[in-house]
Amino acid sequence: MNVPFTDLKKQNELIREEAISSITDIIDNSSFILGKSVKEFEEDFAAEHGVKHCIAVSSGTDANHLALWANGITHGDEVIIPANTFIATAWGATLCGAVPVFADCDARSYNIDPVKAEEKITDRTKAIVAVHLYGQTADINNLRDTAERKNILLIEDAAQAHIAEYKGKKAGSLSAAASFSFYPGKNLGAFGEGGAVTTDNDELAKKIRMLRDHGSEKKYYHEFFGHNYRMEGIQGAVLGLKLKHLSEWTEKRRAAASKYRELLSGIEQITLPEEMDYGKHVYHLFVILFSKRDELQNYLNENGISTGLHYPVPLHLQKCFSHLGYRKNDFPVTEKIAEQCLSLPMFPDISDDQINYVCEKIKHFLKR
Repeated sequence: MNVPFTDLKKQNELIREEAISSITDIIDNSSFILGKSVKEFEEDFAAEHGVKHCIAVSSGTDANHLALWANGITHGDEVIIPANTFIATAWGATLCGAVPVFADCDARSYNIDPVKAEEKITDRTKAIVAVHLYGQTADINNLRDTAERKNILLIEDAAQAHIAEYKGKKAGSLSAAASFSFYPGKNLGAFGEGGAVTTDNDELAKKIRMLRDHGSEKKYYHEFFGHNYRMEGIQGAVLGLKLKHLSEWTEKRRAAASKYRELLSGIEQITLPEEMDYGKHVYHLFVILFSKRDELQNYLNENGISTGLHYPVPLHLQKCFSHLGYRKNDFPVTEKIAEQCLSLPMFPDISDDQINYVCEKIKHFLKR
């Protein structure tokens, strides 16, 4: 049996005819950038996440940048982010000219540890970015308490957490602004690149809309420096169609996670992901920890099972950040996860037979 790490074919086939019709309409109307399809998606995505505004942009990385840039983060500022995240989180700060300051993560949720984050605050700290890693929200109340006491900004990176929940509220509605990614493999994925920023702040939303469009509200009139971070019309149309199925796809992911947990529970050598009692995990990834990760990954691959590594090199050990002076063993929890993490196949239409096969092969490897 072959089990892919992710499989987009079935969900894309589900919207194929509608997508072709929508794309044809965009071609007929030449509404290739922003336009009606993007506006409608923005409204629906905002409503789905319980926020007033969604500003659709060209990628999740661009959304990371805009969420900080629009809030005034600039050269010399420090922005605290988890060492355990994809590098695009750090680009949000660096593209503003700010310095990313890394903090270790919590050993249970794998998200940024609020205590470790507070220890990193200096008089130059202007923001904390709470990444909702793998589809589980960060410990927002404790992070918000720190941010309010220290008078600094709290931002969410919700790239992997579409409709995830924290105490009944959706990711993207828990801070001053939040960034989302619609990279094709995400829980809500475009037919290419895409991203968004959500916020309840009217003035901030207006500024982000202008920043994404060359600092302009009216064509050829530019009020401040901006960029071209606009979403394409085709991506807005595709995302609008997929959004209608997101709740169903999310419940299928959660069911798959429950199946994995049922079949792999009680195996002492493996650490399973823990769903925190404060939220609703959407399982963009199902990440286990195992001390002989590389050997297990090779064995699974030999047996037709594709897996992933999220993320094998922590940010503080990336060459591009070597000038910041971090060293190995600076963040022990993050480094343990990096050395032992293995992402098992996870997508809405993964079958019980496929999950059974994956778990059988894992157990067989352990018996060897």
